[in-house]
Amino acid sequence: MISAPQRAVTDDEVEAFHRDGAVLVKGVLAPEWVELAAQGLDAAIAEPDAMSADLGPLRVDQFPAARCSPLRRLIDESPVAEIVGTTLRSPVRFYMDQLFYKPAGLVPPTDWHQDTCYYNVDGTDLIRAWVSPDPVPRHLSLEVVRGSHRWNATYSPLAGRDPDRDDDARRLLEQADPDRPMLGPDAHDGWTYWSGVKDPSLPPVPDIEAHRDSFDILGWEYEPGDVLLFHGHILHSALGGVESAGPRRAHASLWAGADVVYRHRPGQVIPDPVDLYQHRPRTGQPLVDFPDVFPVQWAPTGHDPSVPIAQRSERRNNSR
Repeated sequence: MISAPQRAVTDDEVEAFHRDGAVLVKGVLAPEWVELAAQGLDAAIAEPDAMSADLGPLRVDQFPAARCSPLRRLIDESPVAEIVGTTLRSPVRFYMDQLFYKPAGLVPPTDWHQDTCYYNVDGTDLIRAWVSPDPVPRHLSLEVVRGSHRWNATYSPLAGRDPDRDDDARRLLEQADPDRPMLGPDAHDGWTYWSGVKDPSLPPVPDIEAHRDSFDILGWEYEPGDVLLFHGHILHSALGGVESAGPRRAHASLWAGADVVYRHRPGQVIPDPVDLYQHRPRTGQPLVDFPDVFPVQWAPTGHDPSVPIAQRSERRNNSR
């Protein structure tokens, strides 16, 4: 069973997410879940695999819950799924997760980017849940451009090989089958951020850092037990350039609501979940068509019981 959050997500928080594209939900995870996140992150950090990427002082792992049982429990048993579903006002399916690790010392900033272009999914009901066992002060905070999830634009990724500069990348793009993912299941056996090819039709991310005063930028003081929710299409970054006395460990899970569909992207950077490949999904095909890969993790009370549900909470208070 899914554990209940320490408090309900408020209507104001739900409204803020849909309006701004991000919201910090304070004090919703009990200490046991913060400790489980710390255990899982430490275990995964200690044992990198083929989906781990060292980017200088930043470590990023794709799909860490697939090999780390504490992180899998965080997805299946913690209140995160209910917090996400309540905020989306929708049944939710877990799509994939990531681990981010920045050691103590000089913290590198993360450039402004958008996650949309990295994955073969699309829809308005994409949401990330960002959880850390470490306090993150405002001067090291994740930041978002308020409302940029509604700009109706998909930007070029920071990663991937540039077909305008790489002949092999250009040939791969020219020979790509529009009905097959650019990255196959073998990518899970040896992946880097440069395994994929950039889609040259996508515009670059605006130079937000050089024109900060022109954008409405949100950031937060994060404390363990909080959950930072942000939209899958929003422009975001992380501050840095200063010393930190401790590390920053974070787990980010990507969740799909009712309208999310599969989409073959020529500029795919992150491979599909490994169990999805056998289904040969088509562009526009809803994720609900793959219940064995993406079962409903949480649904509001009264949701159609014929929809397969991995974990279900009946604690939703319809009066709140």
